[in-house]
Amino acid sequence: MADYSPAVKRILRDNDCYKDREGKGDHEIWFSPISHRFFPVDNKILSRHTANGILKQAGLSKQF
Repeated sequence: MADYSPAVKRILRDNDCYKDREGKGDHEIWFSPISHRFFPVDNKILSRHTANGILKQAGLSKQF
């Protein structure tokens, strides 16, 4: 299975999103200046649907 986490985090950083803090378990809490929201990002994203959902929360378009 593919791990989408590195690609999602790279896309988020390229769009000025940043990691705010560690979350519960293996999650990180990120902030998007585009959507002005905090959202969780898992360290092992196995589904393209989850990856696209995270990008949507950040105010970005689907890329997977």
